[in-house]
Amino acid sequence: MLVIFRSRLSNKDEVEAQYPPLGKRMLELAESMPGFISYKNFRASDGEGVSVIEFDSQENLRAWQEHPEHRIAQKKGRDLFYDEFKVQVCTVEREYNFKREK
Repeated sequence: MLVIFRSRLSNKDEVEAQYPPLGKRMLELAESMPGFISYKNFRASDGEGVSVIEFDSQENLRAWQEHPEHRIAQKKGRDLFYDEFKVQVCTVEREYNFKREK
């Protein structure tokens, strides 16, 4: 299961002070959850952030989404940090890999 989280941060002073430590804590929490596979975060030149979070099952992803500490962070995100966001939950239909031998 993949979660694609696209967001635009608010320009409020609270964001600069509070967002990085909360983001770090949420990553630590996600990594400790059963079924966590990976997390990647990117910021585009237009300011949009994109995070890709991968879990091994819908059940484990749901447990992460509903974790009490994560729920508090989600509310704080809506109330304080984000001007907008979009969440897409996806199932991988196909997967291809390539890795060059060194």
